[in-house]
Amino acid sequence: MSLNDPMLYAYLLVILAGFLPTDVFRSAAVLFSRKIDEDGELLVFIRAVATALLAGVIARLVLAPTGDLAGVPLWIRLMTIVIGVAAYFLFRRSVLAGIITAEIAIVGGAVLFR
Repeated sequence: MSLNDPMLYAYLLVILAGFLPTDVFRSAAVLFSRKIDEDGELLVFIRAVATALLAGVIARLVLAPTGDLAGVPLWIRLMTIVIGVAAYFLFRRSVLAGIITAEIAIVGGAVLFR
């Protein structure tokens, strides 16, 4: 890659405009988070809002999907949630286990019943 390559400038733009500003805020968050009370009212509220947003995104993906996911039957998408939650509890509240199991279930269901 030479200095005249336009892709080089695209990568630099991504690094300067995308990575560095967020990295600065992440580093600041690590420094300031030491003083935050985990059980404080503000953090409990923020956690509740984040959980609600995540639930909304998941509900939208399951109930009103776009793209290839729209071709997967609704009952498979709903069973994927059940399987993922069951794996979460089966593997001692492991989020990673729940996600991986749900991914395997949705891909397997899409392949088998499409």
